[in-house]
Amino acid sequence: MTWRPQYRSSKFRHVFGKAATKENCFDGVPITRSVQDNHFCAVNPRFVAVITECAGGGAFLVLSVHHTGKVDPHHPRVSGHRGNVLDIKWNPFNDYCIASCSEDTTVKVWEIPPHGVLKTLTVPWKELQGHSRRVGVIEWHPTANNILFSTAYDYQVMIWNLDSPEQVIKNPVRTIKHHTDVVLSMSFNTDGSLLATTCRDRKIRLMEARSGNMLQEGSCKTHKASKVLILGNMKMIFTSGTSRYNSRQIVLWDQDDLSTPLLEENLDGSSGLLFPFYDPDTHMLYLAGKGDGSIRYYEISSEKPYIQYLMEYRSHTPQKGMGVMPKRGLDVSSCEVFRFYKVVTVKSLIEPVSMIVPRRSESYQEDIYPMTASNRPALTADEWLSGVDKGPILMSLKPGSELMEPPSETKALANSVDARRSRSRPGVLQLSYIQDQQEAKETSDQVEDDRSQMPVINGEDLALCSPPRTESELRLKFLKQQEEIRRLRELLNQREVRVKQLELEIKNIKNSQTQS
Repeated sequence: MTWRPQYRSSKFRHVFGKAATKENCFDGVPITRSVQDNHFCAVNPRFVAVITECAGGGAFLVLSVHHTGKVDPHHPRVSGHRGNVLDIKWNPFNDYCIASCSEDTTVKVWEIPPHGVLKTLTVPWKELQGHSRRVGVIEWHPTANNILFSTAYDYQVMIWNLDSPEQVIKNPVRTIKHHTDVVLSMSFNTDGSLLATTCRDRKIRLMEARSGNMLQEGSCKTHKASKVLILGNMKMIFTSGTSRYNSRQIVLWDQDDLSTPLLEENLDGSSGLLFPFYDPDTHMLYLAGKGDGSIRYYEISSEKPYIQYLMEYRSHTPQKGMGVMPKRGLDVSSCEVFRFYKVVTVKSLIEPVSMIVPRRSESYQEDIYPMTASNRPALTADEWLSGVDKGPILMSLKPGSELMEPPSETKALANSVDARRSRSRPGVLQLSYIQDQQEAKETSDQVEDDRSQMPVINGEDLALCSPPRTESELRLKFLKQQEEIRRLRELLNQREVRVKQLELEIKNIKNSQTQS
């Protein structure tokens, strides 16, 4: 019998990475020099946040996702921490809410004005005080609103309820104390009922997220895990780290039995950490190496060999960290299935890299865009704490389908809390809050009527139509108009390229007909 190679059919076999042009990158960003093994960048369909180098405390930049190009060196920052900021994460259910943790042992939650940071923010919406040492990692609960997890160098994992009326919260809902060393990473399953962690003691722990009860604990003498991912609802856990001989290694575990791994694979001898990212919609796993420019990607299956290598994106610019755009912010017209934001320290650059499935048709490809998690919470914080577990609320990415918006009651509650806090501390009233209140008072009725009819592209609302009355409102309108003009120019350029392609095809058809 002749040997024949085993080919596996996959619609993602030819996925390729495409880096953005220099005009569509964020240039001149003073990226932090911290050696913490975190992403340093967080992205949602409206904003890009990146931790920056700052004297006398910690700070991070929040930039509009469409305002690319050279960044003003004096751009206002979010700078309320007394120590270096180590991690930042956007609230998955509120594009204007971001959490940050720092070496000053605190976690702070910030409200970003709708038009971006126009003035340096120093006063957070919530401040969480409970850890005794620097806080290294924070994670939002994937389905419950206003539930935040944090872990610090005091070896503890704390659960916080942000619906508490206090501005400074000193008592977490629960403290998990199973770890004997620093927790390196945390990951939830799809409905947020399970929490997996990796620790410097080389152990992988799987526990109930709400109660903290230990379910599984495993370790492997030949594998030192640094990052962990629960692969959706596939009953598998993925870890990346190093082998006994310090080569980079990936390991796959059975969620119900962490005694022995399902699969071990050594990749290379580089020393940089591997950042894993998993897309549960396409079952694709991405591995980005810290300190190098490569991004490997695989397809995960529930049967052997479990992990199927697809391809590798290579670049000459090394990444220090990576931000990831949520699925609802992708460009479905170009068959984009994932988007990274590379933090390139040597060039002070944030470079978007799109992972694209090559398709000839420009129509919506339903087979590569299944229903995905929306930005609407499935549970309130109190419901989750009372013992309820629910999967995420799903939405379609098809153009024209209604984009999920956070409930108006939640926004109203947040505004009322902010108003009470500002009245109790009159010297702290922010310019952004005044602008938000003016805008909400003038256009709330009109926006509610028109929002269902307005087209929304990549989560971006169209400019409001009320005439400006003050100089600050005029400036805000001008910025929004410039953003819309830039977006339309990009769309026009894409259409022109498509027209030229069609003209060439028509010419080729005519030439072939005349020759025949």
